[in-house]
Amino acid sequence: MSQIIEKACHEAEIYKKANLDGIMLENMHDLPYLPPKDVSPEIIAAMAVVATKVKEVFRKKPVGIQILAGANESSLAVAKASGLDFIRAEGFVFSHIADEGLMNSCAGSLMRYRKKINAEDILVFTDIKKKHSAHMITSDIDITEMAKAAQFFLSDGVIVTGSATGAITDEKEVQAVLQTVDIPVLVGSGITLDNVSRFLNANGLIIGSYFKEDGNWAKDLNPEKVTAFMNKVEQQRNN
Repeated sequence: MSQIIEKACHEAEIYKKANLDGIMLENMHDLPYLPPKDVSPEIIAAMAVVATKVKEVFRKKPVGIQILAGANESSLAVAKASGLDFIRAEGFVFSHIADEGLMNSCAGSLMRYRKKINAEDILVFTDIKKKHSAHMITSDIDITEMAKAAQFFLSDGVIVTGSATGAITDEKEVQAVLQTVDIPVLVGSGITLDNVSRFLNANGLIIGSYFKEDGNWAKDLNPEKVTAFMNKVEQQRNN
């Protein structure tokens, strides 16, 4: 645990120095991922410890969490205990087949749980047409309809992604969702220095792979790439 905490806090320091708007924790290296019902106590406990330490480093800006796979109530519990600001939830509305198996809608139980633990100040950002998933069972439902359903079920913002980690998100889908809902729309994959300008009209960008060596999520964070990216974003914002 000490090595995990040290690395997480080191990366948080890099992000803080580069002036990121917020950061999110995820147990990405915890392979293979478990379905929600099998996410065990030691995973949740470990994430709570790491989250608390990271929030101490990155305390002035939002910090969020996602616990894979689909452990959305556990994410809320950790966020509440660790003083975090948001979670990323998958399987919020409509069913899909993920790597870990069938994921069913959790909006009703999740939002009631948020109220139950007095965590309504913690935002719930929700994936729609989630990456690494098959959506044949909802192939007759447009992504904008999913976005409207997420908004209706009280999502605080929707996340549009490409087909996999690091895969570019469809610009047309992002624009369509932006025009459909009144809640924030975030882009969840495939953002790079070269294409960021095309997505700055979204309400938020989630960047993971690009900040790593060789654009590989499993490799170490590259501080120079983080700094160069944020410099470009600031230039675009000021234009």
